[in-house]
Amino acid sequence: MFIKKYIQEIWGAVKSLLKGMRRTGYYFTHHKEIITQQYPDNRETLNLPERFKGEVVMPHDENNEHRCTGCQACELACPNGTIKVIFKNELNAEGKKKKAIDKLVYHLELCTMCNLCIEACPSDAIKMAQTFEHSVFDRNELTKILNKPDSKIMDGVE
Repeated sequence: MFIKKYIQEIWGAVKSLLKGMRRTGYYFTHHKEIITQQYPDNRETLNLPERFKGEVVMPHDENNEHRCTGCQACELACPNGTIKVIFKNELNAEGKKKKAIDKLVYHLELCTMCNLCIEACPSDAIKMAQTFEHSVFDRNELTKILNKPDSKIMDGVE
């Protein structure tokens, strides 16, 4: 009884091995398309899928304006505190104090690329970029300020 079960398990393993080798042999003899890319030799022709998520960025226009209203929805949606919104007080045209975004701090080393911050942003102020080379010698370089210096919110964004 024991020997019969042992031989059946060996036969099942050999059958599974042959099935996998048959699949490998098929792809070895029938070249359809090359799916392996020779990185880093192909940096100029590298084509990443549309759904690839590399890091969070904040696009600015030619006038150094962004769409971030400072609502903190991205900060609240982030499961591990990757994004932090820091505020400052500005004076508006009437001389009243107005809360404005000072810095949008992004900790790339903590980011899980879950895209929850992008989905939560009501003004589409942040997006996922397709950058993927994040290797650095100093871990502090992975903490980024997303808004550019002296940038301001676009007119009409509320």
